[in-house]
Amino acid sequence: MRVGVLAALMLLATVVACGPAGPAAVDEARILGADREPGNWMSHGRTYSEERYSPLDAINTETVGQLGLAWSYEMRVPRGAEATPIVVDGVMYVTSAWSIVYALDAATGEELWVFDPEAPRARGASACCDVGNRGVAVWNGRVYVGTIDGRLIALDARTGAKLWDVVTVDQSRPYTITGAPRVARGLVFIGNGGAEFGVRGYVSAYDARTGDLRWRFYTTPNPHERDQTASDSVRDMALATWNPNAGAWLESGGGGTAWDALVYDDETDTLWIGVGNGSPWNREIRSPSVEGRNNDNLFLSSVVGVDPDTGAYKCHYQETPGETWDYTATQPIILTTLTIGGQARQVLLHAPKNGFFYVIDRTDCGLVSAQSIATQTWARGVDMTTGRPVENADARFAAATAIVLPSPFGAHNWHPMSLSRQTGLVYIPVQEMAQDYTSDPAFVYRPGRWNTGTVHAPLPTDRATRAAVRNSMRGFLLAWDPVNQREAWRVDLGTPWNGGALSTAGGLVFQGMLDGRFRAYNAQNGAQLWEFDNQAATMAGPITYEVDGVQYVASLASYGTLFFLPVGMGVANPPTEPVNARVNVFRLGGAATLPRRDLVRIETPRPPTLRASAQTIARGAAAYTQFCMVCHGTGVISGGVLPDLRRAPSLQDAAVWRETVQGARAANGMPDFSPWLSDAEAESIRAYVASEAAALYADEHAAR
Repeated sequence: MRVGVLAALMLLATVVACGPAGPAAVDEARILGADREPGNWMSHGRTYSEERYSPLDAINTETVGQLGLAWSYEMRVPRGAEATPIVVDGVMYVTSAWSIVYALDAATGEELWVFDPEAPRARGASACCDVGNRGVAVWNGRVYVGTIDGRLIALDARTGAKLWDVVTVDQSRPYTITGAPRVARGLVFIGNGGAEFGVRGYVSAYDARTGDLRWRFYTTPNPHERDQTASDSVRDMALATWNPNAGAWLESGGGGTAWDALVYDDETDTLWIGVGNGSPWNREIRSPSVEGRNNDNLFLSSVVGVDPDTGAYKCHYQETPGETWDYTATQPIILTTLTIGGQARQVLLHAPKNGFFYVIDRTDCGLVSAQSIATQTWARGVDMTTGRPVENADARFAAATAIVLPSPFGAHNWHPMSLSRQTGLVYIPVQEMAQDYTSDPAFVYRPGRWNTGTVHAPLPTDRATRAAVRNSMRGFLLAWDPVNQREAWRVDLGTPWNGGALSTAGGLVFQGMLDGRFRAYNAQNGAQLWEFDNQAATMAGPITYEVDGVQYVASLASYGTLFFLPVGMGVANPPTEPVNARVNVFRLGGAATLPRRDLVRIETPRPPTLRASAQTIARGAAAYTQFCMVCHGTGVISGGVLPDLRRAPSLQDAAVWRETVQGARAANGMPDFSPWLSDAEAESIRAYVASEAAALYADEHAAR
């Protein structure tokens, strides 16, 4: 009898701790009723509408000054941490770089389990923008994660044990997955990335229980035959907007990867897909124009609606027709109902890279309104009669170099925006950076390598000019009125590439910054009310949740993401050795402190003296920009994520340098460039890097 009572008590304890059916017992009804459980954050944007607004209000404009660190958890790897944590019934599920999944006690930070999918590190060479992961989905006691090498994995939420593992891509091609899956209707929806490297995008739906493929929708047409997939019904419509006889797209697949925004709409029974850029970027190389023929290249840079059960096409709106600037439409989508002109409209809100804020009708993809949220030079506005942008023709750089705003980094990128139900405002991380575009006259499609069809001027060698370039980049938190399409307020953040936003019923907006500051603002007017130093860039979307009546706010901090790779200018003094990412969680009265983090800085060794001509160094600079910059930084300025080549030991030895270029460190993520770089070209890159190292060495010693 005593054993029976004890067993019953243990079962009761399990039910109380883990919910009615164990941990992560989430289904569609529960997510649809998320407002009845404001203490949980059960899906990527909290609700299916992905507003990233929380009804919790214990932390508010009056109490936020008492906010302090409750706990911190150090992840097992460095690189970018981009995930939105999921919290269900007191357990947090979050990911780090390399698609590693962590289950943590949401009140204490205690580690419950860790799952490493053991993605091959060499796959990092196919990731345009670091090896981050934006989070998991949970459903019926399972946790789902997409991996950097293109798999979709289901885990037991209680133990982290793998239940099934399916390959969603052709792994012989440079596909990646960095986005978070979404789950509805018993299906797991997942997209992919890799357009810069030459792939064809699509979205797939898998049975959440078995992992069986249910449907697939390709976002660019097959020029040769039908795919026998859901997108076949619109193949001819899409193909009519491409050059069917010429262009790199015939080999690359055209791009259009759906690497982030996937939003389930229960009100209109639609899955909304944000579609990415073209492959190559340059439309006239990708799909050369033919007089009298439409060359919009559907469905690039579009929002596409499909049936969530079958993948059948419903409607689309193309935001950047014939895109040629890397203006993706993969940025987060918010679903809502707005009263416009006295009429309630079911709409989606979207701020893609191209610098416009769109209000789009969810019933038919009709454009309701569009206005600029950042400085633009590619277009003067959107024609509301045609729904098309009014372009500046020179911005297409067909005849000459064009300096264009926004840059490929976008006016808004993947960092989540938030819609407050209190204020009716959308809070958007916005940035302004210019980019020079020149068509590449010597373009050759290189499968698996960076293929844009453009060339860009190298960063000036003068240090003062470089500082001026960095200082010209701007970033701000924008509060935007979506009904009247106008700015309510903004906070100038100085640097671009700042973090995602969270709004709450406490009248607050939370946002992290590139330099590590994590802030709370008054949602009505933007007044700063609180700040904490997270000690590393805070880019992901923060969340808030409740455990045992206590409200918490969670953020991730790391060195990584795109701004610490090719830009290499994200912060003034990044670490020279990697540091692990962290989850930092706050509560009122929290009194924990972060462990001291001393950023390691390596002194620059005396660089080798190479007998290289100015012409050789110039050739090396051009080759470096084409093959190396995306990982090791503009002007060889590392952002602290990957090795700073100016300080690399291999720079001292021509043989070691050549072997590294030829794949000696492929297992560590440094690919084999021998198919594209001759020994002489590799040595010219070494000469260029050595010249930059010499300048750095001279600067460091002159300052002493």
